[in-house]
Amino acid sequence: MISKFNYLLLFLVLMSISCSSIKKQEAINITQNFITDQPVTANSHASTIVELEPNKLMAAWFGGKYEGAKDVGIYFSVYKENKWSVPKNLVEPLITQKDTLPCWNPVLFKSKSQKLYLFYKVGKNPREWFGAMIVSKDNGNTWSAPKYLPKDILGPIRNKPIETTPGIILCGSSTESVSDNKWRVHVEKYTEATDKWEKIEVEDKKEFEIIQPTFLIHSANEIQMLSRSKHNKIISSWSKDNGNSWQRTDSINVVNSNSGIDAVTLTKKSFLLVNNPLRQGKDWFNGRNVLDVEYSKNGENWKKLFDLENQTEGEFSYPAIIQTSDHKIHILYTYNRKYIKHVTFELKE
Repeated sequence: MISKFNYLLLFLVLMSISCSSIKKQEAINITQNFITDQPVTANSHASTIVELEPNKLMAAWFGGKYEGAKDVGIYFSVYKENKWSVPKNLVEPLITQKDTLPCWNPVLFKSKSQKLYLFYKVGKNPREWFGAMIVSKDNGNTWSAPKYLPKDILGPIRNKPIETTPGIILCGSSTESVSDNKWRVHVEKYTEATDKWEKIEVEDKKEFEIIQPTFLIHSANEIQMLSRSKHNKIISSWSKDNGNSWQRTDSINVVNSNSGIDAVTLTKKSFLLVNNPLRQGKDWFNGRNVLDVEYSKNGENWKKLFDLENQTEGEFSYPAIIQTSDHKIHILYTYNRKYIKHVTFELKE
């Protein structure tokens, strides 16, 4: 009888410990606002965010009459003293002899060498676009002229890169084929010292249709990649050699509405994911009316932390997430294609 009682007591203690560990993550001190209440363009989408220095951030996005319109350029704003500056144009559409080509999917990244990169795409559509970048050595006060990337190199397709070792920048990229719109992910490695790019294929035995990957750093050599898919699930791939090769591409148990995601590795080596957690519908925007933040310790099992948006209709999509040097979390996302919304919080673990 005593033995059974002891086993029961041990079971209850273990359950209590388990439950407390599950419940202990909490988002606190949440703030939210729009970068501007008076957008400078009719349409705003695909934002990116970077920390320039403590308490100073930069955001960028593409804007124009509508996505793909010939007036679409890259706009930016700087966050200082808890407020955003008036948005300004940074990159104009590319005017050629034959056409005017819009800009797409800006990605900001600051390397350990203190160079600030803005990667972006130029072209009629995502099946025919090409990669470009500008570089700043003074935190975005001045920029280089646009440089177009080598053939078959697109740069980070939507989400921020990671710097695996000083001067080696790993970019998650993808293609959408012209003829049949097949989606494929790959990785591009950029070496700052030589200004050289290397394309790295991702092993995908199940031939998932996936794009727009984001990285999670598990250890010195182990990196996980999460990708948006056409399959109502997020797809995961793994590298054991610091991003030089990729295997184990398979779905994880996270529903996604065929919409952009982003994730971040926190200082405590846990992870946050921003995701539209509904199945996709008949129209491309179906399922984008809910946007949440999810938490994981291992990159495979995720639980919802809180909803950023949960409405009956609307589009809240294409998030970008970072953790700044003060440990705060910053998220940007598209709000009904008109605004860029900024949410900050601290994570209690």
